[in-house]
Amino acid sequence: MLTRLSPLSELATRLRTARNPLAADWLAVDEWFRPWAAQSGLRDELRSQLRTLSTAESVKVLRSSRETTTHFAWCLLDSPSDAFSFWLHEYKAQEDWREGYADSVHNHRYHFCTTILRGDYRHEKYETTIDADTGLISSARRRRSTVCGAGTSITMLADEFHRIPEAADGTMTFLVKSRPVSSFSLSFDPATGIGHRHVPVEVRLGELADRI
Repeated sequence: MLTRLSPLSELATRLRTARNPLAADWLAVDEWFRPWAAQSGLRDELRSQLRTLSTAESVKVLRSSRETTTHFAWCLLDSPSDAFSFWLHEYKAQEDWREGYADSVHNHRYHFCTTILRGDYRHEKYETTIDADTGLISSARRRRSTVCGAGTSITMLADEFHRIPEAADGTMTFLVKSRPVSSFSLSFDPATGIGHRHVPVEVRLGELADRI
């Protein structure tokens, strides 16, 4: 008797057997992800998976996860042999947010698809102007602002800019990310007009000895 794959195993298998490199054809991932995210059972499986983690698996999740100024990013799957990773984002209560992450205008070093499991957030997309001398964002214009509820799926490419200025308490999302396609990302604070470049620590390691 054939046993149906669980939703997460089904998605992982589909991504692992893709013909083209995932990061080079992320819109194809979007075509798979949206109907997959709409099926029933995803929240139940995530809940079951977290409740049945072994001690070793719990340690692995904790080592790979991190806290940001606006949410907790829980790493559910990140194998070096995969061209993707799975994450669960748990948004903090709005009064606990600190400026500088999801609420800034920013892009990412990777492509991703996400679906809202519970709650809702306001999602804004932006057009940006990059200063030719500094390489930083010098201005940003909002193109769209939408309140996205549970069941909504969103895909963002690494060269697209967005902002999540607010989220309902208890909002949680599931994401599948590509491997980085850029060595840095950019952010911009609309209130101050200040832009930043973000280079992850692992990229800086090769030059660390020269900076001592």
